[in-house]
Amino acid sequence: MMLTSRFTTSTSTSTTMILITVMYPAGPEDSFNRGYYLETHIPLVKERWSSMGLESVQLLRGIASGDGRETVYQVIALLSFRSQQEFQKAVQAHGQEIFADIPKFTSVQPVVQINEALG
Repeated sequence: MMLTSRFTTSTSTSTTMILITVMYPAGPEDSFNRGYYLETHIPLVKERWSSMGLESVQLLRGIASGDGRETVYQVIALLSFRSQQEFQKAVQAHGQEIFADIPKFTSVQPVVQINEALG
């Protein structure tokens, strides 16, 4: 799967805690089934990845941008992993199943970013 390979090609072997940001863009034509996301998708993510280095999951709902315009992202998920290496192993093991579940609750393509704390 294309998404899986993007996350597993890094040569980094960092053991620093990382934060994966999964951002779902907002828009009038976009659909997002929050019930399915909260009751099915997030429990699936936790079930598959908790034993593989997932430390915590924080979910955010965008309500407005700083300049008063509509929010850029309707939902943001913050996934903390013990290391990038553990995240890569989790994606290799269960990424295809988790990413295949996304079209069941939204028509938008999420933006995924791997982050390392600066301080």
